[in-house]
Amino acid sequence: MSALIEEFKKEHSEIIAILKEVKKLGIHSEEGRAKLMSAKEYLLEHLHKENEQLYPVLRKSAEHNKTLKNELDIFAMDPAYVSRVVLEFFDKYSGGVTDKDFKINFESLVASLNARIRNEEEALYQEYEEIKKK
Repeated sequence: MSALIEEFKKEHSEIIAILKEVKKLGIHSEEGRAKLMSAKEYLLEHLHKENEQLYPVLRKSAEHNKTLKNELDIFAMDPAYVSRVVLEFFDKYSGGVTDKDFKINFESLVASLNARIRNEEEALYQEYEEIKKK
């Protein structure tokens, strides 16, 4: 496994651990919100690295690889969408004020991140590894 994919998997584990801890602490608790907000830069940095180092390689290969193109289409992998969900969430709630939609928006954030992680780890990382072997 390439160092890049190992790094991304490690970061995924850390992201999942952060989200679980936030849920354990309670998203409406001061501690839970503080933990989540402190993870903002880490999450954004991780997404940026993937968007810059992983997805361009996959998209380029998909131009000549129908299977990969279909996988990207099936997973509806628009990495910019997940990044936008994360940015909008943190922009809205970084001031510490929550509203009635906070829990719903947090669950949407978690669902988006979990879907992206699952899709990447179950299919796309293997494709990336195959591309890099060539």
